[in-house]
Amino acid sequence: MSATALPSTYGPTEAWEPCSDRSLERGDPLAGTGGYGARWLLVEIDGAWGTHAFFQSRLNPSIGRALVRRAEGSGIRPVAIRRFGLRADERRGQKRWRWALADARPGLESIKWGGVHDPAELLDVPLDGSAGEESDRPALLVCTHARHDQCCAVRGRPVAQTLAAAFPHETWESSHLGGDRFAATMIILPHGLYYGRVPTADAHATVDRYLDGQIVERYYRGRSSLSNAAQAAQSFARTATGDVRIDAFPPVREERTAEGSWRIDLAHESELLTVTLREQMSAPLLSTCAATRPAPVREFALGSISRRPADA
Repeated sequence: MSATALPSTYGPTEAWEPCSDRSLERGDPLAGTGGYGARWLLVEIDGAWGTHAFFQSRLNPSIGRALVRRAEGSGIRPVAIRRFGLRADERRGQKRWRWALADARPGLESIKWGGVHDPAELLDVPLDGSAGEESDRPALLVCTHARHDQCCAVRGRPVAQTLAAAFPHETWESSHLGGDRFAATMIILPHGLYYGRVPTADAHATVDRYLDGQIVERYYRGRSSLSNAAQAAQSFARTATGDVRIDAFPPVREERTAEGSWRIDLAHESELLTVTLREQMSAPLLSTCAATRPAPVREFALGSISRRPADA
């Protein structure tokens, strides 16, 4: 992506550069940047999305607002999804509104699918996991939400296209997932594995590794059901040990030891790994394409990693 001019926001001599390009040039760390989501509600909304997919789309905005309030009130994160590559007439002809409830909590991972013919019926879908048909296949969500951030569309759509060709039933375009500066961004449910800066050439292999129970650390941001500090600690532990299994390093204790410091204890086979982190703020930066005022963002740096027997 090359720099272009945005006269509505920038002066006539100022160059605008996509936020994902700026992030890559700065080397913004991926570890510990996944937004929280222990449970997820996916709703198929075909057609174009505005800045907020549930409020500015084919879905009646009053239904969309009620749906978002209901989900968030139950501690569930709502996301709009749609199939890649449908013609405009196919999108306009949507007659069934599919939905899914995904539980990303470790040990409780599951995803159940259902559908309604009247979108108002989405408000009656039980959110306790009692409805829907359970699936043993993942949901691959790639953010392509152009009206939220153009990097998500420019970088996300080629990844969605590649994955849709290989995994047509599992792949979905999604609305905003967070971390626009890390586009292309994706999440694999039900485990809630966030990835960023995913290149088209490595998208298929990243999913293959997931199906083998492994993480591709190079593009990994964190697990959605964990805190950002625990996400970062796990990434440092994987790098130090080479153990890339999805379920390795479950957190057993998190402690904020001092201003800007964390101590995270991770179980690892017969050992306990203690990871200390320094929480710090970056230099002010423009974290999205639409941002006009630089602001610092939180980052984690490794302090130390120590090991001891789990029963010590």
